[in-house]
Amino acid sequence: MNRLPHIFTRIGTPLFFYPCKQFYAYLWPQALKPVYQPINLYNMLPFTTNKPYTFDRFVRLLLALAFLYGIFRILNYLSDVLIPFAVALIMAYLLNPLVVFVQYRLRVKKRGLSVMLTLLFVLGLLAGVFSLLIPRLVRDVQHMGDMVTDYVNNSALQQRVQQYLPENLQQWITDFANRIEISELLKIENIEKAGTLLAQKVLPGIWGIFSGSMSVLTTLLGFTVILMYLVFMLLDYPKIAGKWHTLLPAQFRPTAIAVAADVENSMNTYFRAQALIALIVGIITAIGFSIIGLPMGVALGLFIGLLNMVPYLQIVGFIPAVFFALLYSLDTGQSFWVMMGLVLLVQVIGQIIQDVFLTPKIMGDATGLNPAIIILSLSVWGKLLGILGLIIALPLTSVIIGYYHRFLQQTEPPPLLAIETAGNQDAPQNNNTNDNPNPNKQQNPDTENNTAIPEITD
Repeated sequence: MNRLPHIFTRIGTPLFFYPCKQFYAYLWPQALKPVYQPINLYNMLPFTTNKPYTFDRFVRLLLALAFLYGIFRILNYLSDVLIPFAVALIMAYLLNPLVVFVQYRLRVKKRGLSVMLTLLFVLGLLAGVFSLLIPRLVRDVQHMGDMVTDYVNNSALQQRVQQYLPENLQQWITDFANRIEISELLKIENIEKAGTLLAQKVLPGIWGIFSGSMSVLTTLLGFTVILMYLVFMLLDYPKIAGKWHTLLPAQFRPTAIAVAADVENSMNTYFRAQALIALIVGIITAIGFSIIGLPMGVALGLFIGLLNMVPYLQIVGFIPAVFFALLYSLDTGQSFWVMMGLVLLVQVIGQIIQDVFLTPKIMGDATGLNPAIIILSLSVWGKLLGILGLIIALPLTSVIIGYYHRFLQQTEPPPLLAIETAGNQDAPQNNNTNDNPNPNKQQNPDTENNTAIPEITD
């Protein structure tokens, strides 16, 4: 009787595992053939390796997709904590050229001292800008709130509006101004609440830790954490940029380095250069609107400059400009069409300065993307990633097209897709990615510019 469990084990084990083995080896692959065999149609494309998709390869593909999905879910779960880190990473990417300038052009030998001087300069600049803009912005908001209140309560102003606007548009403005939340929003104490809410959204991870407090100290602690991230990233930026590829397997390093070089060139053009252009255009437009006396002129000018980060989007800034011009004409009695002409003049001057001087000098030859492709890429990436997608749509599209030509078709990208940033002549060019796959190998200086050494013949 004591041997019965052993006998059942010896007999039952083969009877159980043999059908499972047969099911995995034969029945399961046959059942999934309609699923994974159509993938082999991909091998008909000219740039594939013609390696067939077997059941084992299909299972490995599913496991890889499940692994990526798991990583995505983990990142989504930790998003509140990772957002401050991501903000600091973007700021480090933007500030690193300034740190390099201080370190090498101003001959500050210590990297830590260069980082400290750069951060002090940026913080001082931001403090000066905000000290100049915030009082003016508060006065403009107060004045606009008084004008909206006068418009609601003064029938003479409403009759004056009828001279400039159609009846349906005038009715929409009246209904909009009569909404209680609009008049409440324009009060100063509600502006402060809106600023607190904005800080809560920008720093969700830090805010979640200190959710019980709404004090100024909590906000300062949140910015302190981002500042700590930023300092450590800037200190180790050269090491991170120079050794990140060592974390990858050796066979993937050449491709990863080439793709990273394309991404860096595209981001240099569309992120740093376009941000500089947007800042200059915003300042010019804000100064112009302030000169002509447009209500909320400083805020509107900076907003139009911010819209310049996305191609063609600065046109949207014309809509609030019309509204503020109407308010100004109602407040001062000046002709609405004269004010609109001045607004158009400021925007035209800003656009001419951008197209004739700023873009050729700062960006140089960017990409040869067709305008239809630009609009399509803005639509697709904007749908996928929202505002962030609109900002990075063009560099991502350029990188994808360059990747298609370089790695899938094994050809060089079209000349117009080569990023050539004017004024950045010191940046290293990565033109020999396919010819020199080993990043640590030094090239012969005699052959760097494709200059062939003539052979000596008898």
